[in-house]
Amino acid sequence: MAKARRGKRKSSATRGRQAAARRPRILVVDDAEGIRSYLANLLGVKGYEVDTAEDGRSALALLEGGASPDLVLLDIMMPGTDGIRTLELIREFDCDLPVVMLSVVGNAATIVRAMQLGAADYVNKPFEERELDQILSRLLSVDCDGGVAASGAEALKAAVWQSPAMKKIREVIDQIADTDVTVLIQGESGVGKEIVSRAVHAESTRADGPFIKVNCAALPEDLLESELFGYEKGAFTGAHARKSGKFEVASGGTIFLDEIGEMSPGLQAKLLQVLQDSRFTRLGGNREVTVDVRVVCATNRPLLEMVSENSFREDLFFRLNVVNIQIPPLRERRDEIPALVQRFVDRYSAAYKKPHRMPSDRLMVAFGRYPFAGNVRELENMIKRIVVLESEDSILEDLARREAGERGRRDSFEALLEEIEQTAGEVPLREVGRRAAIEVERGAIESALAQTGWNRKQAAKLLGVSYKTLLQKIRDCELEAEG
Repeated sequence: MAKARRGKRKSSATRGRQAAARRPRILVVDDAEGIRSYLANLLGVKGYEVDTAEDGRSALALLEGGASPDLVLLDIMMPGTDGIRTLELIREFDCDLPVVMLSVVGNAATIVRAMQLGAADYVNKPFEERELDQILSRLLSVDCDGGVAASGAEALKAAVWQSPAMKKIREVIDQIADTDVTVLIQGESGVGKEIVSRAVHAESTRADGPFIKVNCAALPEDLLESELFGYEKGAFTGAHARKSGKFEVASGGTIFLDEIGEMSPGLQAKLLQVLQDSRFTRLGGNREVTVDVRVVCATNRPLLEMVSENSFREDLFFRLNVVNIQIPPLRERRDEIPALVQRFVDRYSAAYKKPHRMPSDRLMVAFGRYPFAGNVRELENMIKRIVVLESEDSILEDLARREAGERGRRDSFEALLEEIEQTAGEVPLREVGRRAAIEVERGAIESALAQTGWNRKQAAKLLGVSYKTLLQKIRDCELEAEG
């Protein structure tokens, strides 16, 4: 899908004008009709496209029906499915969509829970118009890159590239800068795969073109197909006009397919066709559409194992795996932690207008021992929590509890081995296997839950079990959500 190297890059001002061409869309979710009408009118005057929903169920129906807001304003206190539960379900649907919580009561525990679930910010009602403007300006200044203003994102990227392991990845990106080869980025959740993908785009000959991200795990198969390839008028009920897919929108630039391991076999076949021929047809159409797109993919799943299990196409894997970038977990890049902490404190102190206080030496030492199953994203959420509450006590307590739990598991396993040795085979082998399996499963489940911020649906996918099975395992292992 390559073309000749493009000419001189456009200025940042030109790129900014192009990015601003599309009006951002905001979904307002509030059970009070007066609040919905007020926000719809206010945001409409300010140039935003606005959708509204009266409760969590209606909001989720809009998202599942194909609505693509750039940001959600979500009331916490709603009858039925409240704001916290709605946020949990939104995170299962789309882990990157910025969500701002609206609350009459500034309850610290509720705010912490919302931020653990990935809320980008919160506003107490009644709020000042200027306060809302500042939040929207910050969160909509870039598209879904963690809701970060451009300067903050650049500072974070600078911190990420400091370790020797990441410098080697940077060297690979520099080596492929003048090519259009497909790139497969692999690594655990939260290690920074999107930052690497954006660096691949920014250093390429396509840097002046669009960078379009699609989360393949966020939509069911039929909606994902229409999102990627578009549809013709009348293709299905509700298709009132032709819609261009993300591949068309990304033409001349880069499309980033996140969570590629979640793509269905049918879509894998269509993606393979696009990679081979640079052509496809929209849903309900017969005319072929030709595109010029560079494809970058990312996954936290072992694609090679999936190929051997026939759950991922072998021919597609080899098409995607032209350049493979493996991002090590944060526990193998601990030299980045001080710089990342500095960047997160800078960002959130400014964002929430809180005192600029660096963590204590005691906490930094604890960070140095902690395994960070959720990687950079987990560290970011911890610092955000510290800044918002203006206290690190709860984080220190969490880390101490987790460390004690890890020691307890090791002690329990060692006690089991000692019991087997002392009883000289009196413990039945089946019982030995059962007890050992519980300890191993508990560790694996805790790690998956930490990586996904206790999103059980995502953790079940990560572990390769059903949602129902995971819930039973959590009960069997006597695990509880922290904080």
